Amino acid sequence: MEPYAKPKERKVGAQRPKIMHLPKSIETRTRREREAEKQAVAAERRAIKKSARRHLKQQLLAELEEDE
Repeated sequence: MEPYAKPKERKVGAQRPKIMHLPKSIETRTRREREAEKQAVAAERRAIKKSARRHLKQQLLAELEEDE
């Protein structure tokens, strides 16, 4: 997954929330469960971005220390 994905870009990959058009009698998840799943995907995406920022910051600091 692209760590610097834009918020409005199309969500792709294995973590993309799947849209299922099922009748209520077949759908086992409640609205709250679906929303919780969607929020979990968003939280994971934020964590990936945060981790990438930290990693780049560490790389930058390491390069600056090497130059000195």
